[in-house]
Amino acid sequence: MMKRLFSTICALACCAPLFAQLYQPGEVLDYRVSYKAKMFPNTEVGSVRMTTEEVEEQGRKYYKVVGLGRTLPTYRWFFNLEDTYTVHVDPQTLRPVRFESDIREGDYTFASTYDYDWERSEVRTRWHKRKNPEKSRTLTLTPESMDAISLFYNLRAASAEDFEAGEPRVLQMVLEDTIRHLRYRYLGREQKKIRNMGKFRTLKFDCQLGTSEGFSFTDGTVFTIWISDDENKIPLYMESPVRIGSICAYISDYKGLKYPMKSRIR
Repeated sequence: MMKRLFSTICALACCAPLFAQLYQPGEVLDYRVSYKAKMFPNTEVGSVRMTTEEVEEQGRKYYKVVGLGRTLPTYRWFFNLEDTYTVHVDPQTLRPVRFESDIREGDYTFASTYDYDWERSEVRTRWHKRKNPEKSRTLTLTPESMDAISLFYNLRAASAEDFEAGEPRVLQMVLEDTIRHLRYRYLGREQKKIRNMGKFRTLKFDCQLGTSEGFSFTDGTVFTIWISDDENKIPLYMESPVRIGSICAYISDYKGLKYPMKSRIR
């Protein structure tokens, strides 16, 4: 279960780009990850932090977004997980230029790099597991095809008023050697109580991550997400069933938002 924690949360986050704050330098979103089952009512086991900054590298300016997920110190003796995802974005086009992942989960390591060529509508992906030869592939891009972190931020323009309850829509996610699809449905507005944070007005969605050829209901691919019902539209709570119980991620802190957090009910 622990080995899949951050991978699952990244899948959950892919639904959020329609609503997330778009590349606001200084924005920091902190989440706690918990596991719930009959024997474990609500056990916090990990954390996720998303940060955005403006950087200059080799004479070019970028928005740099970093997602860091790791197990909490109490559980590192049992299973040490530290996953880092980094994306550089062109501030003019708001499209990703380069994506990198560095995944360290116990004895398992995995690294990947995606280099985008939007003029040719291509992305060159390279990846390798521990001690294995590097693999690569060139994939054809559409304007909607991006890595998980870029999707998290890049499609903020949609409004809840643009959706009809139950209407399915699809996003496309670049993943090593394929393009995966994320199908989601808007379920409506709902008040959501979040641990240690209080109540929020939210927009609720059901989401499903599928393969390039279809949709698969295996562990961790079906989940529900609640988004703040305000101008920031950040993910507040995410939940996904696993073989036994469920994995949840919920906001524990935020700062540097562009707009006031009007969805929080005082």
